[in-house]
Amino acid sequence: MKRIILITGGQRSGKSAYAEQLALSLSKNPVYMATAHIWDEEFRRRVQSHQERRGRQWENIEEEKWLSRHNIYNKVAVIDCITLWCTNFFYNQTAKEWEQPTVDAALKEIEEEFDRFTEQDATFIFVTNEIGSGGVSTDFTQRRFTDLQGWMNQYVARHADEVILMVSGIPVKIKG
Repeated sequence: MKRIILITGGQRSGKSAYAEQLALSLSKNPVYMATAHIWDEEFRRRVQSHQERRGRQWENIEEEKWLSRHNIYNKVAVIDCITLWCTNFFYNQTAKEWEQPTVDAALKEIEEEFDRFTEQDATFIFVTNEIGSGGVSTDFTQRRFTDLQGWMNQYVARHADEVILMVSGIPVKIKG
């Protein structure tokens, strides 16, 4: 039976650890889908720390954009995270110059990929950030990305069976 869970909150609020614990309570061998593009050495160390924390019972899949390419039928999967996934659509990393599509075009493409991916009969645990809670940026590009991220979070929350907000390591049920 398909189930979508969204876990949101601020940076270092405990979202990923909570998502992983939830997945392990639902499956002995969950899937971890990492959407991160490795930007620099510090970020590489962060990713490595997450991998070491998870352990061998996890099936790890690294996919920056096209989640629907992966068959996770009848599995429990943590998708970490929507913010980094949106970044991969917002910036065209294959171009010499980083091209930025319009927010509407990027959002449409991400929503369509979300819909294709979640057609599968699986338990999806999406992790995301509430980046718009920190105020309005003075930078045009950051404001555009915050809009994209906020609209995508709303889209996933509308489709989710459960939404959990992490506050200082404490899960607060918002929906479901």
